[in-house]
Amino acid sequence: MGFDHVTTWVFDLDETLYSPRTPLFPQIEARMVGWIVAELGVTAAEADRLRARWWHDHGTTLAGLMEEHGTDPDPFLRDVHDIDFSVLAPDPDLRAAIAALPGRRIIHTNGTADYAARVLDACDLAGLWDAVHGIEHSEAHIPKPDARNYAATHARDGLDPARSAMFEDSPRNLEVPAGLGMATVQVGPTRAADPYIQHHTVDLAGFLRGIVAD
Repeated sequence: MGFDHVTTWVFDLDETLYSPRTPLFPQIEARMVGWIVAELGVTAAEADRLRARWWHDHGTTLAGLMEEHGTDPDPFLRDVHDIDFSVLAPDPDLRAAIAALPGRRIIHTNGTADYAARVLDACDLAGLWDAVHGIEHSEAHIPKPDARNYAATHARDGLDPARSAMFEDSPRNLEVPAGLGMATVQVGPTRAADPYIQHHTVDLAGFLRGIVAD
């Protein structure tokens, strides 16, 4: 599937719009472990095991905490996003490539819109977006890859999946979009073997320039 039909460009945030080698998300994971230790009274090792299991089983650690322990999402999200954003750096090549895309450009993240704004500011990617859809905009904070998250986001945005493309680092988050008719692009060092991964790139800016050039 090519991109001539695309009028809406949908981007994940973390480790999609910046390198997975950037020490940003590990800070969030460490704060999640600290939260779980404080809330559940378990060891750090057990908290990290639970964090990973909830991410695998529920889509996010928060979703697992809410499902199994009734955690209030807002204090959790404020706490785990209280991190050092100075590890991010401006990416002028990516900014220019995104700005050149024809049509609407949106963010669809399992983080909050406020957190996304801080990431975009730090990467100098602010001001490029027609909408930013955070986890708080999904009913009951249901995350990707749950189909209900995409349904809520697409309804809120008004996008037509058949005329949209999604860029994601996490392969599992592209399965539902592919089923809805979206063009799918996995961004990351290793291409997943899943059949719903239509395109793969390790260089997002270069990939986007190629789309515009075509």
